[in-house]
Amino acid sequence: MTASRGRTIALLGHPVAHSLSPHFQQAALDAAGVDARYEAWDTLPASLPQAVERLRSAGLLGANITVPHKVEALRLIDRPDALAELVGAVNTITNRDGLLYGTNTDVHGVLQSLEDGGVEIAGRTVLLIGAGGAARAVVVAMRQGRAGALTIANRTEARAHDVASAAGDELPVAVCPLDPSTTPFQEAMARSELVIHSTSLGMRNGPDEQATAVPAELFRAGQTAFDLVYTPERTPFLQAAERAGARTIGGLSMLVHQGAESFRLWTGEQPPLDVMFEAARTASTGT
Repeated sequence: MTASRGRTIALLGHPVAHSLSPHFQQAALDAAGVDARYEAWDTLPASLPQAVERLRSAGLLGANITVPHKVEALRLIDRPDALAELVGAVNTITNRDGLLYGTNTDVHGVLQSLEDGGVEIAGRTVLLIGAGGAARAVVVAMRQGRAGALTIANRTEARAHDVASAAGDELPVAVCPLDPSTTPFQEAMARSELVIHSTSLGMRNGPDEQATAVPAELFRAGQTAFDLVYTPERTPFLQAAERAGARTIGGLSMLVHQGAESFRLWTGEQPPLDVMFEAARTASTGT
């Protein structure tokens, strides 16, 4: 299916000026011959209901939903799928004749990034750093990938327990404080084969862009470190892991793969992944 002339896909979030999605999604639409525009709509929380209602227009194919609206948007659409309900957040909305369908492609982004990196999730011991907006999608991905055990490290342990609820009964989950100086955290690092970072530490232009949640001395060779932060590509977290000889996977892979799945849902076309990755990297580096 090719979109008809004048169609639009929106990105709803606040702020959105920094987002790479418009760059790689528009490049993908152009490469696939889909006559549509991908637009960033900076949307304050109070304006979200109005913005979501606008997506029902015949001129809108759908939208991506980003921070801070993923949870609230779930309540505003007509048909969230089982995955969105399980995660408790929606990041992709598709308009079908005025009805708004929603899913969460972040789960796909996590799973595909690890597959591309040659990481087998099944049976692995996993440590998840942080319990914020992306953490529930990671937990669901670990559940779907049949991880052996999961520990969630967060400064607020009650929040970690809330996120852990997405694991269901089949994935054993423990919680520990996010404090590298403590024995529980150190023990969690020592036994983990896959360490996934989901906080904003180390993000370019963020409040702590030089910081890492895990110092290099707690990593070891043979581990895999996966950072959901996508800019810069080599975050302080990944640099620390590299110094210890761990394998690393950057967040740009997740960003593009979740966007590629959204693209497929909106257009019915195969996403041109090479084009999307190239455009995302170009926009990220400013070259």
